[in-house]
Amino acid sequence: MGLADFTDKGCRVGGRILGAFCLLLLVVISQSLSSVANAADAPLVAKGYKMAGDATKMRIVVDFDREPDIKWFLLRGPNRLVIDLANTRLAIDAKDLKPRGLVKSVRLGELGEGVSRLILTGKGPFAVDKLDVLKNEDGTGYRIAIDMSAASEREFDAALANQALTTGSTVSTDKGGRVGTGPVSNPGHRFTVVIDPGHGGVDGGAEGLNGTIEKNVTLAFATELRDKLTAIGKYDVFMTRDTDEYLRLDDRVRIARQHEADLLISIHADTISVKGIRGATVYTVSDKASDPEAQALADRENLSDQFAGMVIKDDNKEVTDILIDLIRRETHTFSMSFAHTLVGQLSTSVGLINNPQRSAGFKVLKAPDVPSVLVELGYLSNAKDEAQLLDAEWRGKAAQSITNAVALFASARAGTGTGG
Repeated sequence: MGLADFTDKGCRVGGRILGAFCLLLLVVISQSLSSVANAADAPLVAKGYKMAGDATKMRIVVDFDREPDIKWFLLRGPNRLVIDLANTRLAIDAKDLKPRGLVKSVRLGELGEGVSRLILTGKGPFAVDKLDVLKNEDGTGYRIAIDMSAASEREFDAALANQALTTGSTVSTDKGGRVGTGPVSNPGHRFTVVIDPGHGGVDGGAEGLNGTIEKNVTLAFATELRDKLTAIGKYDVFMTRDTDEYLRLDDRVRIARQHEADLLISIHADTISVKGIRGATVYTVSDKASDPEAQALADRENLSDQFAGMVIKDDNKEVTDILIDLIRRETHTFSMSFAHTLVGQLSTSVGLINNPQRSAGFKVLKAPDVPSVLVELGYLSNAKDEAQLLDAEWRGKAAQSITNAVALFASARAGTGTGG
């Protein structure tokens, strides 16, 4: 065989080997591209759901294995936040969806065509303070973080109107800062008072020497106070409860915020181990109690959420700290101002305890934007106070004194442009 024949044959063999290699390479590349395409087409997995907070402020977190493509929007009747999840498979334990706090119900299901839907129904109107898609710090996936807080119907309607003016649905990354960014001006707002009759339902509160139950005293007095305030015709007046029902403390705060209250008055009639102590007391909120008696009272009232077999734990200390930090200095100043006015008015008609203006960490007074006071009408552990609390004439005088204090406070707020 000559050199030319050998060279020609080698080229043919080399060509066939190169061709086979190129074909194999094309097959591998094709399979790799197909795998990448299939992975991209595979549905995301929603694999975890958590909630923390209470009836005034909630955080909801949904975990995903990859970055989700979501759209969200608000609906009314009832107040709902709807989140659509494109190309998503649901792998969330139903037990994790149990509603709590501000969220009345949680529904999760598939709409078809690879779209799943999460619906959060509020106990009332709410604001979506933030809705973000975030990459997990450890790089293993993504999460949706939703911050909601109690709001008024007017604020919820304003968010709906804003939504309608844009696309009719909101995309989290583009519109997350738009809804629930704070109070909306309401020039037609009348001065609003929310009266909170303490305790109720299975939580009877204190019991007097002669069997008087606190929840009944507070409801009767609150009803009389409501009627006196309503009769003036200048105020909108609401009650957290007008029947014998159990309400969590944070639900009482939520109701005040959802009514855009200018003032929350919580009515109580406690007992105390020192039988000789009697008279009315006015409390405002404080991180540090004014005295041991005020601290003891706050501790007792704050235990109300343990009734009906409900032991409320702080699932998220950060959320709790935020709620406490949100007590604005201005709101606290207004609370103190009303408390001072109220003590002055009560002193002209009913007996007051020594040092009648006190403070402690009452949960029911912790609305961040509602001036709030807790009025202890008297002590059921004192026979004379118990008799007064059951006396219609005494209740009428006390209710009139509080009504007078509200009128002075509302007038002062109107004069500074901060009230209706």
